[in-house]
Formats: sequence, structure tokens, C-alpha cells
Amino acid sequence: MRNYFIENALHWFGNYHMDALRLDAVHGITDMSAKPFLQVLAEKVEEFSGHEERKCYLVAESNLNDSRLIRPKEQGGFCIDAQWNDDFHHCIHTLLTGEHDGYYMDFGKMSHLVKSMREGFVYSGEYLEYRKRNLGNSSKDIPAHKFIVFSQNHDQIGNRMKGDRLSNLVSFEMLKLAAGIVLLSPYIPLLFMGEEYGETAPFQYFVSHSDKHLIEAVRKGRRKEFAPLGWEGEVPDPQAESTFLNSKINIRLHREGRHNVLFRFYKELIQLRKEVPALSNLSKECMEATGFEDECVLFVRRWFEGDETFCLYNFNEKDVKIRLPLPKGLWLRILASSSEEWGGGWERIRQKIESNGPEISLHLKNHSFVLYRRDINAV
Repeated sequence: MRNYFIENALHWFGNYHMDALRLDAVHGITDMSAKPFLQVLAEKVEEFSGHEERKCYLVAESNLNDSRLIRPKEQGGFCIDAQWNDDFHHCIHTLLTGEHDGYYMDFGKMSHLVKSMREGFVYSGEYLEYRKRNLGNSSKDIPAHKFIVFSQNHDQIGNRMKGDRLSNLVSFEMLKLAAGIVLLSPYIPLLFMGEEYGETAPFQYFVSHSDKHLIEAVRKGRRKEFAPLGWEGEVPDPQAESTFLNSKINIRLHREGRHNVLFRFYKELIQLRKEVPALSNLSKECMEATGFEDECVLFVRRWFEGDETFCLYNFNEKDVKIRLPLPKGLWLRILASSSEEWGGGWERIRQKIESNGPEISLHLKNHSFVLYRRDINAV
């Protein structure tokens, strides 16, 4: 049985030339063996990569916050290449939407986002009210490139009753804020289809089964899943063709109005991530993150080989004035989500800051972020 699944993975890599495979819900694998299946799979894929002379990646999804998945064998790990970080998503989602039902009840503080930015997992042994137990172990020493982060994905959208995306839940300014915190993080970003231009079509749970008993079981299961949450409306019928058709994206939207602005904004963030050394260096060690709980603001400073940036993310519904420690020097604004260029129309954010220490004061528009870069040529 093990060989069957291992050969299946190698089949996708070898015959279909896939670069990576995502392992879904590995917490659902019951494995009491001395050498776990996931470890054997990772070893075989590593052998295959050497033979093919190209790196093939395995990415795991797990809700256990268990760093053993991505630790090396020398530390008792399974040596999986990377892992989805749901905690990072939950931090962003609760701060943007204010939702606190279901598993979101254990998130919503700025301190949660700070810890996820610094370490990866928010819960590394602490108690969760939703699960009624302690969860996880520390990921503090895990390299940043081992974590995949996102503000949306197929699970977090498709497992909502109506499959509503962030574009249907929050404002345009918040969509830019979500883009910034994901793409300017030290982690590997994941974008869900259509996110980059603010797709409005839902991504609803749909199936196409032939067994009528299975179809009815799925329908009942979906209704039962959402009943305790008290969400209004009817659960879309998973078997109905209309549920599938409602979920089809309209990629032409990226050419229109604010959709085009958001699309260009994502392209700008990706380009900055590639070209600015402090942002392209995926390191938690070359970074500091500080949260202002009352103001609902996150401050992140990153540096690498003489290059240095800082970013302020304002999740507050109101404009705020922040005093923050900043190294001496001249800091130039390279991106502000609230500016006219990006559909914000708020130009009060300073173009440059000359810091003489120990603190500077900065105004920030609600639901916005600003990125500064240190001018290394300034004396």
C-alpha cells in the first residue's frame, strides 16, 4: 500500500513533470509505524530528485501545528519541504473581517499576528478554546521558506457556507492590505485563483457524483456542518450544476476599474519582493515585528546586506498616529496602499522620513499599509 502511494507521487513528478505536490490533510493519516509513511515518501522523492537532477517538492497541509513535518531527519523530522500555515491566514482573516465564530474564536489579536510573523505558528503548545485542548509545538527555529502563507485558499473559501471570497467580505482598501501582508512577509506566498484582481464569483463546494445515496449524504453533511454557526440562508446544493457555474471565474475582470488597479498592485508587490534584497531574503532572523494592540497596527522591519525596509500595516477602522523606534537615516517611501496611484486618494503619508532617533511619528490611514526603504546614499 505504501509503495502504491509513493509510486503515485513519483508518477506525477516523472510523467507529468510536476514541480511540487501538496499533501492534503496529513493530520488524517493514522500511522503508528516506527518509520512514518510521510518520512519514507519524502526520502523517495529526494532520491528521485537526485536521479532527475531537478528538485521536486512536497508541501504538506496539517491542522496540528506539528513542526516535525518540516524538520530534518537529524531532528526527528519527516523532511517535508514546506507546510501551509493556516495560523497566518486566521490572523489576517479575523483582523480584517471581525469574524470570531468556529475556529476563528482563538484568533483576532495583534499579538497573534506578531507571533505568526516572527515564528510561523501562533499556537505552539497553548490551549485553544475551539478545540478544547493544547495544540502544536514551536516553529521558532524553522526557516521562513518552509512556510506557505495566504489570505485566501480553496479550503478557507470553499468551506464557507456560501463560498464567499474576501472581495465579498471586506473593502477594496482591505484587499490591498491583505495583499501587502502576504507578499511582503518573509514566507512563501500563495495566491488563490482570481485573488490578484479581486474576483467576485464565489468558490462554492460542488460535486458531481452518480450515487444518489452519496449525493444525499454530502447534502446532509454540508447542512449539518453549518447549522451550529447560525449563518443565514440556504446551503448551496453541492450536486446542482448551478453551484458549479456560479463558481466560474471571470478573468476579464482584471482589465476593469478597481479590479485592474488591484491587479497592477499585486504585480508591483511581486516585483518589489523580487528586486528589493531586504524583501527577497526569506529570513525570520533578519526581521523584527512589533504589534501595537490598542492601535491595531503591525510594524515590520527587514534587512539584508546593507538594504533595509520597514512596513506599517494598519488594521484599524480609524486613521492612527504611531510613534515607533527607527534607526537613524533617510527613509524613502516606495509604496503606500492609500495613495492616489492605487485608488486610495490619501496623500498625507510622508514621502520621506529623516530619522535622528530614537523615535519617529507617522500618520497612517485606516485599513492601509506603507513601505519605506532606507536610502543608503544619504549621509
